[in-house]
Amino acid sequence: MDKKTETSRDAENWIGVGTAIGAAAFAATNEPVWIAVGVAIGAAIGWRKPRNKNDK
Repeated sequence: MDKKTETSRDAENWIGVGTAIGAAAFAATNEPVWIAVGVAIGAAIGWRKPRNKNDK
């Protein structure tokens, strides 16, 4: 039973976007910390509480 909710997919997309931004900053500055910062920002943007608790 591998059922993913819509918010789960959105979070995965935002983490990918954050990683891409972090990779671009890493390429510009050559400091690997930007990759972790990008992932953290993407996870923070993608994280939200579910709107309905009665989703089926």
